[in-house]
Amino acid sequence: MTLEPDTPIVLIGMPGSGKSTVGRRLAAALGRRFVDSDREIERHCGVSVTTIFEYEGEEGFRRREAALIAELIGEPGTVLATGGGSVVSQETRALLAAQGYVIFLDVSLAELWRRVRRNRNRPLLQASDPHARLAQLCADRTALYRGIADLTVSGARQPALQLVADIIAQLPEPLQAQGPEAGSP
Repeated sequence: MTLEPDTPIVLIGMPGSGKSTVGRRLAAALGRRFVDSDREIERHCGVSVTTIFEYEGEEGFRRREAALIAELIGEPGTVLATGGGSVVSQETRALLAAQGYVIFLDVSLAELWRRVRRNRNRPLLQASDPHARLAQLCADRTALYRGIADLTVSGARQPALQLVADIIAQLPEPLQAQGPEAGSP
């Protein structure tokens, strides 16, 4: 893929990896529009992701997610934070890899657990053993994330602003250009 200055930048990674926090700040630093796919699904449906899972199950949610990401990846000049499970769909992975510059926020299981263990708004972690479930999700998804990532960065404990600066320093030159709305991260 030839990178253009407005090629969408896509953040992928496990729940709790910091995609929304980093994405929002990265978009501000680059003067891009930030889009969180989970928030967009909620906006379109008028209910929470948790509610969608309750009524439609994971399969129904993933169908909605895949359709929305197919729309969002076509919007130039965005930073798109995807849901942690968006990569389970082969079609979505192919679309993200073909149309976006994909950044995998790689975070250790221990750090992910520290970040999400008290969060009750993570439908896939509503299990009898949420730590084991998170470990299984990491095992199932890490290769999928790595398989489409153009850039892998450690999302370990560091300030979000530092992580954003590190990402920008590693972006290919066309993507480092700041848009008209650029500001501080």
